Amino acid sequence: MGFFDKLKNGLTKTRESIAGQVNGVLSAFVKVDEELFENLEEALIMADIGVETTDYIIEELRERVKLKHIKEAELVKNELKDIISEILMEHDCSMDLSSKPSVILIIGVNGVGKTTSIGKIAANYKAAGKSVLLAAADTFRAAAIDQLDIWAKRCGCDIIKHQENSDPASVIFDACAAAKARGTDILICDTAGRLHNKKNLMAELAKIDRVIERELPDASRETLLVLDAATGQNAVNQAKLFCEAADITGIILTKLDGTAKGGIVISIAKEQNIPVKFIGLGEGIDDLQEFNASDFASALFDE
Repeated sequence: MGFFDKLKNGLTKTRESIAGQVNGVLSAFVKVDEELFENLEEALIMADIGVETTDYIIEELRERVKLKHIKEAELVKNELKDIISEILMEHDCSMDLSSKPSVILIIGVNGVGKTTSIGKIAANYKAAGKSVLLAAADTFRAAAIDQLDIWAKRCGCDIIKHQENSDPASVIFDACAAAKARGTDILICDTAGRLHNKKNLMAELAKIDRVIERELPDASRETLLVLDAATGQNAVNQAKLFCEAADITGIILTKLDGTAKGGIVISIAKEQNIPVKFIGLGEGIDDLQEFNASDFASALFDE
């Protein structure tokens, strides 16, 4: 199965939620009036697109319908599709890996699939012929170090790790030195996923940031936040909090295949102004792929 078919399959629940709600509204209306817009607004909020983003979409839709003198409900749907596609395609979703080494810092709360995502990204880049080094800087949990070690063995990557509860910044320091010495293409760093004490998180990330800046000043950098799609609007709130703690360049959205809440992709892109860079559509090692906005929009409305 090609990735687009996998994407379509993986988005079945989300598609049923969004397209299903929208079709339900449009089939009930003969003429385009204010009641139609109100019902569409409710449908989009129910589909986890979020209030703020929904407000924007409906306002934009009203404008376009007026401007184009649209009278049929079916044509309203085409405009709606276009607006959602435009929101998703506003951002550059490609990864900046132009230097050697390039650094990818992975952040996010525990339980969202952070370590698994790192393993799958590492496997992706290894399959593309890149050399990859992993840094186990989530020293808060012994399980995180062990889990990353298993992934390193599984995809044939080297790993830099210290003891549990050691200083995460010192792990990153050693990893930067190793990446330089070995001529590694990509250094992927895991970090601790605690949000309950934002002050500690911010201080820790700032310290890691300073180490990378000092040791690899010319490295291209990506800071990716891992979010669990199944948590819906809660994931959007996590994105807000992490944006205050770090300079996030992209989102990894996991577990999209098991949820009807994939509409949060749209609200994250609109409200947080951050591109989605990877999406997870299953348990397999190749089920985490770089995000393609136009494919996603097509799969979302494919009938």
